[in-house]
Amino acid sequence: MLSYFLRRMALVIPTFLGITILIFAITRFVPGGPVERMLANMQAQGDGAAAMTTAGGNSALSEDQIAELNAFYGLDKPVTEAYIDWLSKLLVLDFGESTRYYEPVSDMIAERLPVSLFYGGMTFFISYFISIPLGYYKALKHGSVFDSGSSILIFVGYALPGYVVGVLLITLFSYHLEWFPMGGFVGDDFDDYETFVERAKDVMWHAVLPLICYLIGDFATLTMTMKNNLMENLSSDYIRTAIAKGLPFKQAVRKHALRNSLIPIASHFGNSLLFFMTGSFLIEVIFNIDGIGLLGYESIIERDYPVVMGIVAINAVMLLIGNILSDVCVALVDPRVKFGA
Repeated sequence: MLSYFLRRMALVIPTFLGITILIFAITRFVPGGPVERMLANMQAQGDGAAAMTTAGGNSALSEDQIAELNAFYGLDKPVTEAYIDWLSKLLVLDFGESTRYYEPVSDMIAERLPVSLFYGGMTFFISYFISIPLGYYKALKHGSVFDSGSSILIFVGYALPGYVVGVLLITLFSYHLEWFPMGGFVGDDFDDYETFVERAKDVMWHAVLPLICYLIGDFATLTMTMKNNLMENLSSDYIRTAIAKGLPFKQAVRKHALRNSLIPIASHFGNSLLFFMTGSFLIEVIFNIDGIGLLGYESIIERDYPVVMGIVAINAVMLLIGNILSDVCVALVDPRVKFGA
């Protein structure tokens, strides 16, 4: 097993470099940048002497001043040299400084991390603790009214993107019925609550609609995967043989078919780590949740390259670790897998 993990960890480094090199190059070659964004904001807010045109007209900043700004942001260096500088800082966990807020990127991510951890953790646990039992029960009751009715609801939910569901939920339950808030992670009176119970109620009241949007896609996939794999295993020869030898049906399902049916679920387990960090850009934008997803979306729009690269680097590491964790989960569930064999 040790040799397997060493080989996988050796693959993590070139994969991480490939991902970050690609994104870093894209941020340098796409039109626009921090300096162009600054000039555009000055043009939009300027009056008379401050107004400018960015193409072929008079500018409030000279070419030397613009060159100094590019040097300040490190945009005057070749892509290879700039990437090496960024990577050398990353080795000491220095993600750089935001070109929009002029704050350390690590502090900005750490500030929003609890919000993403809350929604990621809730999505992860609710998805697995409901999807697996539901898929199990649907497989045993295949063809029943419950199975058909729940399948219709699951497929309808799967067909609708989470952000579309979010717009519908806000329009119906927040705007018309006023049962839930329009968005945000907590209410304006959150700091005035004195007890933990009151604060927890406020957080959960704001989290109901976003969690529905987070759960709807992954929940449907896990449930139907569990059901289909369990039905396939129930029709296998080894289950029929076990029942023919006198093993009770429920015991054959729990001891043999269930474990084999969990193998595809286990292979998806590690990828769920991304929920703990990124969430969904569009869902956080719709519900105005100040998490890492919203931070990433705003950073892309505002060309805040250090923040974009910081989030990409963290997501890449989480994805690679998640893939290794998925292999471990598969090995724990599937007795046929032997590391190093």
